[in-house]
Amino acid sequence: MKNTINKIKNNKIKATIVFILLIIVLYFIFSHKSSTYQFISVEQGPITETVSLTGNTIPSQDVSLSFGASGIVSHTYSSLGKKVNAGQVLAELNMSDLLAQLHSAEAGLTIAQQHASSSKNNVDNVTSQQDILVKTAYQNLLNSGLEAVPSDSSQDYVAPVITGSYNLGKEGTINLHYYYSSGGISFIASGLTNGTGLNSAITSQPIGNSGLYIKSSFTGINTPDWVIEIPNKKAASYLANYNAYKLALENRSKAISDAQASVGGDQVGSTVSDAQIAQAQATVDSIIAKIQNAKIVAPISGIITQFDAKQGQLASQNVPLVSIIANDGYEIDSGASETDIGKISIGNKVKMTLDAFPNETFTGSVFYIAPAETNIGGVINYQVKISFDKIDPRLKSGLTANIEIQTKNKDNVLILPQYAILQNDQGTFVEILEGKVVKQNPVQLGIQDQKGNVEVISGVEKGEQVLNIGLKKTN
Repeated sequence: MKNTINKIKNNKIKATIVFILLIIVLYFIFSHKSSTYQFISVEQGPITETVSLTGNTIPSQDVSLSFGASGIVSHTYSSLGKKVNAGQVLAELNMSDLLAQLHSAEAGLTIAQQHASSSKNNVDNVTSQQDILVKTAYQNLLNSGLEAVPSDSSQDYVAPVITGSYNLGKEGTINLHYYYSSGGISFIASGLTNGTGLNSAITSQPIGNSGLYIKSSFTGINTPDWVIEIPNKKAASYLANYNAYKLALENRSKAISDAQASVGGDQVGSTVSDAQIAQAQATVDSIIAKIQNAKIVAPISGIITQFDAKQGQLASQNVPLVSIIANDGYEIDSGASETDIGKISIGNKVKMTLDAFPNETFTGSVFYIAPAETNIGGVINYQVKISFDKIDPRLKSGLTANIEIQTKNKDNVLILPQYAILQNDQGTFVEILEGKVVKQNPVQLGIQDQKGNVEVISGVEKGEQVLNIGLKKTN
């Protein structure tokens, strides 16, 4: 019995020793198992360096316009949101006095120039002077109280208002026929002039090239036809103007006869000095400048974004009333930091997304880099402007843009992800495995892109396996 117990004890001791030895063996096996590595292949291909900025859309060109003089607005020729062309007159002040002054100054200049020529005899001078006086009197006669009357005298309508100064220099009639068009009630002019216009109670419409304007507010279907008689023989001023014209003709005949009678006598042609001619010309130029200051003229083609000029209002000098955004669209205004500005060059290609159109990509290029810095709160930036490759009518001012500027691009270069690069105080390296030994190879890097890739200029070869130092998952 005792021997049996001893055998059992010995067997337990042996089993325990075997178990402990097995544990020790397994420990050494697993603790000395060879290390495993992840590798990344050096690839060859293109790489693009970019700079990311943010900015906003601004008009590529905009202007604010005002009158160069104070006065009452007599005509407006456009409105908010309208397209205009460069050189188009948008609004005018009342210029009746200025036009009269101009006619007088031009007549004075003509007389001065004629007197300055010693080759002109007195008859020619007198004839020219008198012709001017007759022409002026006739112009006044033609403009005697002009008004529109129904072509059918039995009709009783509120007559349209006729303004302006008739300038065609011949008698007759201007016929106005109103009709319905896509824009509402319109009129067509015939007779002494031709043209079309809209029925408007707010804005005076030009009647062809006659120098006259019409303002009307017809709403009915049976709008009558109208006639403007030139001159208006029923006007209160007609008789006085007619007598003045007849007197001018008589004075012309007498003055020319007197000049002709003096031919052959002791006649010396009168002359004026160059200074007098220059003074007369300066007077004409001064009045023309005042007339220009009484107009708002579009300097660029575009769309009106402000139009505060209203007919009949008192406009003050140099107070902006009209604004225009140019037809050539918008650009991006942005700022680059000191660390990025050295990478950017004029002509760099740009890709952009706008918060207003999140699923679209817009392209453009850098066209301006400010030579001087902008310091905002101690932060240095440099203004960068970017143009769009295509004009997009959906764009508006102030839209936020996310910008990616392509500063450099290289093809057929060696590329590694940044997490395969080791950088320390000794330099820049990649790790390779030679046998079972990890070895560091020095490398020289080039440009890098926004995807985390970097150009390797030297230190590796295409297809070479380097260690995934960052232990990033590879595809």
